[in-house]
Amino acid sequence: MTAHDRSLASLASLDFRALHRGPRPLLLPNAWDHASGAALAAEGFPAVGTTSLGVAAAAGKPDAHGATRTETLALARGLARLPVAVSADIESGFGGGPDDIAALAADLNAAGVAGINIEDGRADGTLADIAAHARVIAAIKAAAPDLFVNARTDAYWLGGGADPLTETLRRSEAYAAAGADGVFVPSLPDDAAIAAVVARIEVPLNVLFAPDRHTYARLADLGVARISCGSLLFRAALHATVAAARAITAEFPEAVEEIAAGIPSYAAAAALADAFA
Repeated sequence: MTAHDRSLASLASLDFRALHRGPRPLLLPNAWDHASGAALAAEGFPAVGTTSLGVAAAAGKPDAHGATRTETLALARGLARLPVAVSADIESGFGGGPDDIAALAADLNAAGVAGINIEDGRADGTLADIAAHARVIAAIKAAAPDLFVNARTDAYWLGGGADPLTETLRRSEAYAAAGADGVFVPSLPDDAAIAAVVARIEVPLNVLFAPDRHTYARLADLGVARISCGSLLFRAALHATVAAARAITAEFPEAVEEIAAGIPSYAAAAALADAFA
């Protein structure tokens, strides 16, 4: 990698960091392949993340089991060629110790990836030891100081018998102290829990958008800095795929017309590949 390339990678990371400190939350849509990433970039979103579920399901592999290292890295490196900041979901690091995960993160940053998402949930349904996960975060920051490390805690999903808010705050503080640039807490249950984390944690809070629970405006009012779509867009695409196929056999022509409205043309879809040329 040339000095010029390293400079561009550093600039991408700085721009991504600034998006977390703006007047409104950063909405981070998540792509599962190159076409979805290119489409989101073309729509004007300043940053795009990857979704581990979408990448895994599209590859026919299980999510959160460290099985999609190859697919995730190929997608992240490809998306980094787009004119957007890219954040890669690397699950819990795809195995290995702190030095191995730090080397992976540094390679992604050198390829132009601006941020990563790393979680403390494990495939066996447990949470990582706090001190051990903090060492991973510290190693990543030592290897790639410019990389935006979004430390995800699954205390609400996998916390077991512990009070999830107390555990979330404990883990969030430890990860921030280790150098995390942001904290991601999926499944915060209500406004009170979101406000408690915002008030306690000095780094930006990332929330996973839930259509039945959240609005962008309300999350902004609560002080959330980043709103991730997670697998929502991938699942919406699956729904639209099945709905379009079923509409063809519907008795009502307007059903097909409704589905067809706004669908990109063949040429428009094919042109998405040009973004990676």
